[in-house]
Amino acid sequence: MARLSADAPFIHPDCEITDAQFGSYVEIGRASRVAHSTIGDYSYCDRMADIANAEIGKFSNIASCVRIGATDHPMDKASLHHFHYRSADYFDDAHHDAAWFDHRRSRRATIGHDTWLGHGAQVRPEVTIGHGAVVAGGAIVTRDVPPYMIVAGIPAVPLRARYTREIAERMMALAWWDWSHERLRETLDDFRTLPAEAFLEKYE
Repeated sequence: MARLSADAPFIHPDCEITDAQFGSYVEIGRASRVAHSTIGDYSYCDRMADIANAEIGKFSNIASCVRIGATDHPMDKASLHHFHYRSADYFDDAHHDAAWFDHRRSRRATIGHDTWLGHGAQVRPEVTIGHGAVVAGGAIVTRDVPPYMIVAGIPAVPLRARYTREIAERMMALAWWDWSHERLRETLDDFRTLPAEAFLEKYE
């Protein structure tokens, strides 16, 4: 029997989940934290991922120790420290700064369909990773990444495109990530064996 289900995410032990929505066949690795985020069908994260304020598409492959939407400290104020926005933790008669947390949650990171984020990669708030893009392990992404581009480094810079522009555009038009579970099963052998262009020629 298949381990993953359309009905509920497979959440490993020791995870911290807050205000998160999950699609079908989603898996959340051990000791991961997911907050104020949406994770699309078939996407998964490996162990100790930290995902906040993010919109993650379908079939996203998120390796261990990836951080998406790392929150900021207020650099324009007198102090960077928690005490003035997590104030209720320090003072009996104070409240948390709700406006600051609303500001943080508004700065969404967006991860496209069929993406791969390597071990230890970071994606900053308000950054978009395009469909089919690859982020190398350890990279820190501070700017948008075009569809089907491979990026690496600190800060991340383009290395090369996965596909030619024509193939990338055809793949996005095909949008196989919107296929039904049944059609994915029917075409499984072709996903396994056909190069991208041959796959397109068969299914466009």
